[in-house]
Amino acid sequence: MTHTGEYVASGAFWQPWPPSPPGTGTGNTGAMTHDREALQASWNQTRDHLDAARAHLTRLPDIDLSATLSLLEHNEPGLAFDCLVDLGDDLDLPLSFWQHLDRAAREMRLYSDTLHRPHLTAADFCCRHLAAASEQE
Repeated sequence: MTHTGEYVASGAFWQPWPPSPPGTGTGNTGAMTHDREALQASWNQTRDHLDAARAHLTRLPDIDLSATLSLLEHNEPGLAFDCLVDLGDDLDLPLSFWQHLDRAAREMRLYSDTLHRPHLTAADFCCRHLAAASEQE
């Protein structure tokens, strides 16, 4: 056992030294509960926007939404977002389709500084389609 300052090496992990007595924690469970509730609300909001965008595609012939549905069922909203953007990329969809995807992207914080990314992402394509659809209306 290696002891350095306030931490001790125990196997492959560093643990606080001296160890906390059993039953003690951070004492901030109210903040954790609030954070968990906020996270769940964000997930619900994201799912609502993805479902609303998906609804635009359900009416179209020859569109297979099974992969998107499976991703949503397995709590993979980012990948479901990518699928929806890919499916909608070549279609002439209304502004509301792209607005729902834009809101989902914002909720998931998919937009970032393009200076740090040399490639385009599904969120970038969503922004382009949103701008184009906005100009048409």
